[in-house]
Amino acid sequence: MNRASTKLIRKAAPFSSDVPSITPIPPSSSSSSSSSSSSSLQLITPPSSKSLANPLYTFLPQTQNPNEIVNIISSSLKQPNADLCLLQARINHLLPHLGPAEISRVLLRCQSDSVSALSFFNWVKYDLGLSPTPRNYCLIVHILAWSKEFKPAMKLLTELIQSVEELSSGEDVFQSLVLHSEDCNWDPVVFDMLVKAHVKLGGVKEGFNAFMKAIEAGFVPTVSSCNCLLNGLLKSNLTAQCWDVYDEMGRTGIRPNEFTFNILTHAFCRNGDVSKINEFLEKMEEEGFEPDIVTYNTLISSYCRKGKMADAYYLYKIMYKRGVMPDLVSYTSLMNGLCREGKMKDAHQFFHRMVHRGLNPDVVAYNTLISGYCREGRVQEAKALMYQMIGNGICPDSFTSRVLILAYGKKGGRLISALNLAVEVERLGVPVSWDVYDYLVVRLCEEEKPFAAKSLVERKARDGYEPDMLVYEKLIVSLCKVDCLVDALFMKCEILRREGKLGVETYKALIFSLCRTGRSAEAKSLADEMVLDGIVLDLEICRALIFGYCKERDVGKAQALLESFAMGVGIFDNESYHEVARVLSEEGGDMMKLQQRMSKVGYKPSSLTFMYTIQAMTKNSKRVSKERETCSPSLICLEA
Repeated sequence: MNRASTKLIRKAAPFSSDVPSITPIPPSSSSSSSSSSSSSLQLITPPSSKSLANPLYTFLPQTQNPNEIVNIISSSLKQPNADLCLLQARINHLLPHLGPAEISRVLLRCQSDSVSALSFFNWVKYDLGLSPTPRNYCLIVHILAWSKEFKPAMKLLTELIQSVEELSSGEDVFQSLVLHSEDCNWDPVVFDMLVKAHVKLGGVKEGFNAFMKAIEAGFVPTVSSCNCLLNGLLKSNLTAQCWDVYDEMGRTGIRPNEFTFNILTHAFCRNGDVSKINEFLEKMEEEGFEPDIVTYNTLISSYCRKGKMADAYYLYKIMYKRGVMPDLVSYTSLMNGLCREGKMKDAHQFFHRMVHRGLNPDVVAYNTLISGYCREGRVQEAKALMYQMIGNGICPDSFTSRVLILAYGKKGGRLISALNLAVEVERLGVPVSWDVYDYLVVRLCEEEKPFAAKSLVERKARDGYEPDMLVYEKLIVSLCKVDCLVDALFMKCEILRREGKLGVETYKALIFSLCRTGRSAEAKSLADEMVLDGIVLDLEICRALIFGYCKERDVGKAQALLESFAMGVGIFDNESYHEVARVLSEEGGDMMKLQQRMSKVGYKPSSLTFMYTIQAMTKNSKRVSKERETCSPSLICLEA
């Protein structure tokens, strides 16, 4: 970064806490004329400094005088092979008087020797455990940048930015660097470094602000820092600011290079403003730059993503006319665009053309074709390409296996083929990502093959596979459908161990299965567990529990649940009521009493409950008659 004018344009900025302040002394009535003629300004020692203006200190030896600490350290640093550890032991009793102001004074005395200045700064920070102030950081950064020690300067500038952010002090690093440049030798390149440091730390907006402040202060940034900022803005999708930077470059006379134009080409493509690209390319040529392979690849890729294959192919032909040979990226982009349009024959022809022109396809080129074939449902061609890859010494990656296995799985009736392919590619050394196994387990559950799914989970668990919660729950639901409760309950415990909770559908599946298999008491315990977890019971769960108890002929508990659900959670289910009435009538129970209890909680008798009441009364009447017939001979004997 260069000066735009001979005089630095400075802005007002708050002074750092370690800069001695100058305070006027108010006139005193008792002061003599001679004292009033002296300077009316007095240096006030800052609170951070431990040095004392005690006149008696002048009678002490230098190594015991706190006011001599700067001289002692500076003299030691000027010695050949200066050993700061020995110095620390020698002046240990003076170190409490080493404050930010003293650190700054030592740095200023060492500004012609950047090695000594950096050694002293690191000694203060690491060995003494002191926290340098922003002023200390600014001085050492200026000293190092002036001495062309850019790497350590960049490191310390990054630390300064991070410390200011952590403290949330609101201090402006740019203004601090400008302010403290008055105290020492400095190089405007430090403001280029500031922009790059912000971008490196992810503060792209802060880097943009620093760039604009530098321009306003009269500095001309280098094209390198402009490109760094443009690249950061592009990655953060701040394309509008990209053009602001480009406009400032033109206004201040910063000549763009090919990297600048390639970044801006990306910005055009990102915005989808393809219609203005030709105009931009013409301007680029007016600046004296010919589009290179990166420019063409960026444009071709953008055209292909937007389905403008005619424009992409036109650029491909223009490249040859201008002597820019298409590379692997060019061909892969065109193949990808054709595959998206389902033109697999044309895409494969481009693949062969690429090989005939001496370019060796990589895994990305193969994956592009394989993905296209799988998208069209032509899995056999895709699988053949994978074997071709291996034959040519190119190892397929996890994307290859994922696309192929998922394509087999989605094709009707080919799930077993997908499983076999997963085993096969692993045997060939091709990695299969865990999400593929998640997909296979879920698909097996959907096809009601829970035991195959469970076997797959157990087999891959030996390799470190651990399904996520959703996959486990799908497996539990599938096992519950076939009432394999031992495995389902074991997996339920595993989920609770890992996640601490279950989903509603998983609870439902377990409760339904337990009720179906005559384990209603366990199902009721699970329902209580749901309530403790804050899950509200619904009609289906309540009905399953009541029907389960009725199936077990435990009408008392079924009746109690019917009342509890009505009074506790406001669930009224006539089907459950009718089922309780049916079982009770078959048992010859007291139907009148049931109707009285149910009417109290809000149930109303229906024609079905009346029918069950009549059935129960008829059944009871027949039972009484039968008992009387059994007892009649004995009664006759008693009468005789």
